Amino acid sequence: MTLCVYVLQLHSNSDKGDGSVKYILTGEGAGTIFIIDDTTGDIHSTKSLDREQKTHYVLHAQAIDRRTNKPLEPESEFIIKVQDINDNAPKFTDGPYIVTVPEMSEMGTSVLQVTATDADDPTYGNSARVVYSILQGQPYFSVDPKTGVIRTALHNMDREAREHYSVVIQAKDMAGQVGGLSGSTTVNITLTDVNDNPPRFPQKHYQLYVPESAQVGSAVGKIKANDADTGSNADMKYTIINGDGSGVFSISTDKETREGILSLKKPLNYEKKKSYTLNIEGANTHLDFRFSHLGPFKDVTMLKIIVGDVDEPPLFTMPSYVMEVYENAKIGTAVGTVTAQDPDTANSLVRYFIDHNTEEDRYFTIDASTGTIKTAKVFDREDTPWYNITVAASEIDNPGLVSHVPVGIRILDINDNPPELAREYDIVVCENAKPGQVIQTITATDKDNSANGARFHFSLDEGLSLNPNFTLRDNEDNTASILTRRRRYSRTTQDIYYLPVLISDGGVPPLSSSSTLTIRVCVCERDGRVRTCHAEAFLSSAGLSTGALIAILLCVVILLAIVILFITLRRSKKEPLIISEEDVRENVVTYDDEGGGEEDTEAFDITALRNPSAAEELKYRRDVRPEVKPVPRHHPSSSLDSIDVQEFIKQRLAEADLDPSVPPYDSLQTYAYEGHRSEAGSISSLDSATTHSDQDYNYLGDWGPEFKKLAELYGEIESERTT
Repeated sequence: MTLCVYVLQLHSNSDKGDGSVKYILTGEGAGTIFIIDDTTGDIHSTKSLDREQKTHYVLHAQAIDRRTNKPLEPESEFIIKVQDINDNAPKFTDGPYIVTVPEMSEMGTSVLQVTATDADDPTYGNSARVVYSILQGQPYFSVDPKTGVIRTALHNMDREAREHYSVVIQAKDMAGQVGGLSGSTTVNITLTDVNDNPPRFPQKHYQLYVPESAQVGSAVGKIKANDADTGSNADMKYTIINGDGSGVFSISTDKETREGILSLKKPLNYEKKKSYTLNIEGANTHLDFRFSHLGPFKDVTMLKIIVGDVDEPPLFTMPSYVMEVYENAKIGTAVGTVTAQDPDTANSLVRYFIDHNTEEDRYFTIDASTGTIKTAKVFDREDTPWYNITVAASEIDNPGLVSHVPVGIRILDINDNPPELAREYDIVVCENAKPGQVIQTITATDKDNSANGARFHFSLDEGLSLNPNFTLRDNEDNTASILTRRRRYSRTTQDIYYLPVLISDGGVPPLSSSSTLTIRVCVCERDGRVRTCHAEAFLSSAGLSTGALIAILLCVVILLAIVILFITLRRSKKEPLIISEEDVRENVVTYDDEGGGEEDTEAFDITALRNPSAAEELKYRRDVRPEVKPVPRHHPSSSLDSIDVQEFIKQRLAEADLDPSVPPYDSLQTYAYEGHRSEAGSISSLDSATTHSDQDYNYLGDWGPEFKKLAELYGEIESERTT
């Protein structure tokens, strides 16, 4: 169904009612929200209007002649205002709300102000006039009808009784009249804590059992006072205000659990005291003076502590022991005694032993019954002056209960080391020294401590005759001076003197040692500085000065340089037979000899390879002069004819190995060997010297002078065959 509501009618004075006038409507909503009857001028709205969306519309109307379409009157503007009705309920835009208020607040304390908005027109009627009321939360809270301020409605609201409240607030328009629209919201109110509750111990008397074996510093018990408050309002501090155990126990506060932690300050001993009484106070640390009338904010309880008896290990009479024994004491010498007792009422017997955890613990023994410590070796204070051992004691009835005590043993000194010179002295006396002149001050050391060696006495060996050259003076401050006894000393006569010195200490009994000082005679400057000693003394005795010595050395160096140069030049003129690259023992002997051509008949004799039988004598190397005379070898003609080249090579190899004239290193001699001849014969000319041939070599003479020598050779061979 289409909504059509009459709004108004437009009328022109030119309208005679004959339908000649046409009405036109333009502007906001024209044709959509508002329509006009162009004949009558009636305006209707086709849709529902919402003032909260648009409060008014501006429209333009005009009357025109229907026949000519010309305006009959000027265009007129009019405004349609939308009249408000109560169609919007109040709304809380920020709800729901969560707020807090301290407990025990005074009545009327403001908690929160809530505000509801109404979209209706506040200027027209009571559509937007809102009043507030409380639907839920009475009688604890109230709300102002006009402002919406929520306030407490009771005195001393206790958080410990009830902490959370849910309050429902209603806002209604039309000033709360019947027919008005309403909206509501929820306000969650929480009471915050204040320190209005003092702490209280659940009991006035407590009892605690603590064994006497409890360790000092350990926690032995807990106690707690209850406080209904929370947070910092429940913070508490515990103290021991009096009692006979205040010096033995202490109490601290655990901030997380708010408990009192009881700790042990001193060790317990059941045999001495079996119980303690403590008065413990628990008090708040953060007080609110507004509620001081609810106090006092502290409480006191009494704690009785019962000490439990346990089987304890033996207890030494001292926390540590220091003993002394002389060095060089015999094995088994008593050093001292430790004592331990069973602290329990049973008073069991105690057994002693040494913990052999270190090497030092093995140097001593202990009597298991008496606790007497004895030496197990001979000690030398100069090696180790102090020893630390650990002695243990356990009950015979209960060996598992063991206690320990440290024992320090000091090794006392005896005078068993003679004094000796502090260092090696290099003493020099000048040739021009005067009698009574101090040439050296000597000191001594002693490995013994000051009680047995602090005072030294120096003297010359009384068993010797009086020394005419030097004497010694004891300075009585643990030093001695060496003095000359005569004038001038000569190095040429004697350059070194020896002075025996006797040193004794002040120990009981006194010990002494003898040392010999070496005194050198040197040449000195006038101011006493040493110029030279032994070396120049030798030169001076030979009558040579320093300049002469330098000249002699230069001549020797020049002669050596000339000799080396001469040897180098001689070696450079000779070409070595062996070219050595790395190792001279394994190389090939190279002969760089090209040969002399036809005229050279001495370079190499090929006859040995042509016919081994032709080599009747041992051929020695030409590069080495043999030291033994060659021994001619005689072979029967039959063996020479039948000898093979292979046998020939083996002979040469044996000769090379046994030849004493060859160089003392390896050399390579190469011989060509074709092998045994075949049945078909040889085509080589190597055997031509011993075999018959019908070849005529006369034609070689026709080849010119270059082959003259060859022709003569073959001519001689041919003539020998003929002969």
